[in-house]
Amino acid sequence: MEVVGQAVGRIIAIANQKGGVGKTTTAINLAVAIADTGRRVLLVDLDPQGNATSGISTPEDVSAARIEGKTIYQALVGGLAMVEIIRQVRPTLSLAPAGDDLVGAEIELVTMEGRERRLRALLEPVRQEYNYVLIDTPPSLGILTLNALVAADSVLVPMQCEYYALEGLSALLGTINKVKAALRSGLEIEGLVLTMFDTRNRLSHEISAEVRKHFPEKVFRSVIPRSVRMSESPSHGLSVLEYESKSAGAEGYRALAAEIIAREQEREPS
Repeated sequence: MEVVGQAVGRIIAIANQKGGVGKTTTAINLAVAIADTGRRVLLVDLDPQGNATSGISTPEDVSAARIEGKTIYQALVGGLAMVEIIRQVRPTLSLAPAGDDLVGAEIELVTMEGRERRLRALLEPVRQEYNYVLIDTPPSLGILTLNALVAADSVLVPMQCEYYALEGLSALLGTINKVKAALRSGLEIEGLVLTMFDTRNRLSHEISAEVRKHFPEKVFRSVIPRSVRMSESPSHGLSVLEYESKSAGAEGYRALAAEIIAREQEREPS
């Protein structure tokens, strides 16, 4: 059943080759925030660390997926269809889980034909069943991240409000432009989202101003604050919206979801 006035199957890669910027936290909480609006969401865990999988599933579900061999690795390398590995984790939220074996995919994919397009081909048959497909990527610009960029319609870049925030962003933007030129001409920047924002810290405000000056059209108004509740929630297999629904972090991700949905509706032909 299609949500009225809502595009179906928009694929957003959440990427930043810098680690510790809140990428997986954004993937989990944004997925739950969008799903809470009644839209159907698929979260694809493409990070070998598997934190998006463990952060939104029970330990039993995580180990069942791995024991059964129904993970994103088995789809990318083992030939399983996406429908065989997808698990429903919330009423309108599904997960394509990662297992420890995904570490080997970086090496195994290198020798495969059409290696950069494996994920795109896997998602094509299922994307119309969802309003949004969000892909959590590794903190690197290797073959897995490349697969995510080629599969995606747009890239959402989480940026930590710290001194080195802009460092490496130019490398990521350069990679996105290369992918756009060679493999995926329609790839866009969904936007930059500022994470771990500390209102009491002058540096956070300075970084925010600097990023908005460089990318005035691309920075989301919504800002994700630094939050203890946010770091606690994954250990319970919950998003911060479920763990502490009235927290500043939960409000930040609800606002980000609303902005993304509003942008999508503006793109829709009337």
